[in-house]
Amino acid sequence: MQRADQTSPTPDDRRAPAERSTVYSTETLFNGAREIEIAHNGEIYRLRITRQGKLILNK
Repeated sequence: MQRADQTSPTPDDRRAPAERSTVYSTETLFNGAREIEIAHNGEIYRLRITRQGKLILNK
């Protein structure tokens, strides 16, 4: 029986590290608005900031 720290890496562990995604602040995205529209694959999505400061995405 092998100890957990002695197991060989799985194929997923050997992948090259993913590039970091770009981070956008809500201040930049919303520019003072409470809701924005996002076009994706021919569909429109609405991203809204709630009164509690959370984000809601609707199709």
